[in-house]
Amino acid sequence: MSSLHVKFPAPSSLPISSNRSKNVRAQATPAAVEVDAARLEPRVEEKDGYFVLKEKFRQGINPQEKVKIEKEPMKFFMENEIEELSKIPIEELDKSKLTKDDVDVRLKWLGLFHRRKHTYGRFMMRLKLPNGVTTSAQTRYLASVIRKYGEDGCADITTRQNWQIRGVVLADVPDILRGLEEVGLTSLQSGMDNVRNPVGNPLAGIDPHEIVDTRPYNNLLSQYITANSRGNPSFSNLPRKWNVCVIGSHDLYEHPHINDLAYMPATKDGRFGFNLLVGGFFSAKRCAEAIPLDAWVPSDDVVPVCSAILETFRDLGFRGNRQKCRMMWLIDELGIGKFREEVVKRMPEASLERASREDLIDSKWERRDYFGAHPQKQEGYSFVGVHIPVGRLLADDMDELARLAEKYGSGELRLTVEQNIIIPNILNSNLEALLGEPLLAERFSPEPPILMKGLVACTGSQFCGQAIIETKARALKVAEEVGSLVSVTRPVRMHWTGCPNTCGQVQVADIGFMGCMTRDASGKVVEGADVFLGGRIGSDSHLGDVYKKGVPFDQLVPLVVDLLVQNFGAVLREREETED
Repeated sequence: MSSLHVKFPAPSSLPISSNRSKNVRAQATPAAVEVDAARLEPRVEEKDGYFVLKEKFRQGINPQEKVKIEKEPMKFFMENEIEELSKIPIEELDKSKLTKDDVDVRLKWLGLFHRRKHTYGRFMMRLKLPNGVTTSAQTRYLASVIRKYGEDGCADITTRQNWQIRGVVLADVPDILRGLEEVGLTSLQSGMDNVRNPVGNPLAGIDPHEIVDTRPYNNLLSQYITANSRGNPSFSNLPRKWNVCVIGSHDLYEHPHINDLAYMPATKDGRFGFNLLVGGFFSAKRCAEAIPLDAWVPSDDVVPVCSAILETFRDLGFRGNRQKCRMMWLIDELGIGKFREEVVKRMPEASLERASREDLIDSKWERRDYFGAHPQKQEGYSFVGVHIPVGRLLADDMDELARLAEKYGSGELRLTVEQNIIIPNILNSNLEALLGEPLLAERFSPEPPILMKGLVACTGSQFCGQAIIETKARALKVAEEVGSLVSVTRPVRMHWTGCPNTCGQVQVADIGFMGCMTRDASGKVVEGADVFLGGRIGSDSHLGDVYKKGVPFDQLVPLVVDLLVQNFGAVLREREETED
């Protein structure tokens, strides 16, 4: 573990603010819960280079754990088994349970998700894109992949600053993987029981107000977790998925409260480092905000503490009911004190400092809007935030964005958790020409309508078999209709998710919509949504609650209009016109 220490330069200047929440992240040491020693025996062991569940712990495990035991998913990449599998027609693979599970489950370790229900034989491929930073060359390559699939090919920006491409067929996968490697991308360990894309400040390195540049930390975390895209079996058999973020600014663009591990910048005795939050997650049955671990690490120990927390989760996490396998359930069972003790055991020198009271986050900071042109910390340069409606792009869109990034910037694009894009490093003298480009003037606006700014939608039933409703087109339609009826003076974040798995993160939205089936006024079964209200992001984060269940879609627009008028200061347009 000592080899995991990496030296980082301290931020050149640390912000000084009387609004720092110095006592927010520190806490008194809780009493450790008494836990039977047998419960602390690791449930996995290393065999032939892979971590597997021990025989004695295989009673009552969930079906996905059985699939992992039956055949190691990482072998598709690490032993190149994908080459042979890709040569077999999918109809043949469906004839055997083993190979059908390969297609539907194990290929997720390569970032491949078979969309059996709606697009049989086609896959969504999820990439790894640490901190949401990508290049024009990478974007062009992904565009070339989806273009060949015609109407089935498109790309989505995810709520973890990431690309997902659609329409992929199995026979093309080996070539696609080689192409990804050539442009510095990977899809490895991006699905199922793995660490998901590390999230950071989308303005990292260019933000005049940033606390720390998050890119080096997230790059290092991703490289470690995937062994530099070669595959890391140490962390490919977790009990469930696991999310991590590094916070770089007061804006908390990264949503730390919904991550399994969040690094919160803090100083201690003149040293720069991070306080740690743990356990935040969403699921169909439970959502929980991250809580303090009462731990601080110097910036050099970002990787060792991540490794120790992952090993604790891997070794001790529950592997029964999938709804109770996220890390917070383990924290609940052991108690935060005992969980911390287990993390400490797995740290270099079995040592972990207590949390610092010198939190660098300004709790009264007003979250900034990144749309439009803004000055960078580099004199003479600006970045431009553009709106990508519900994160959906076609091949031509991606090619054109790559062209703009190269012509006006440095050939770089930044993805955000709100499914939008930032073009950095633009000479101020080029801003007017960029803003006049047809793509930005006609399609991806730097100044979108106010209700579009915070609009987020998951994949929905167009491609996802778990979604109950179509989300992306419906989200746009509802926002447009509501915008025609009311005048709003500030952005209202509206999130859509197609099912209770809440990939669209409705609980963090001002107003959230979770797909469901319900009944209309005549008693007919129709599509609808459970409406959530009151989610907050930032230093006073709070998960929203259900406001009204089972709202049919024909009743949704008037309901949203009322919510905006009653809770967000909106004014009915007919009243506004009368007053004028």
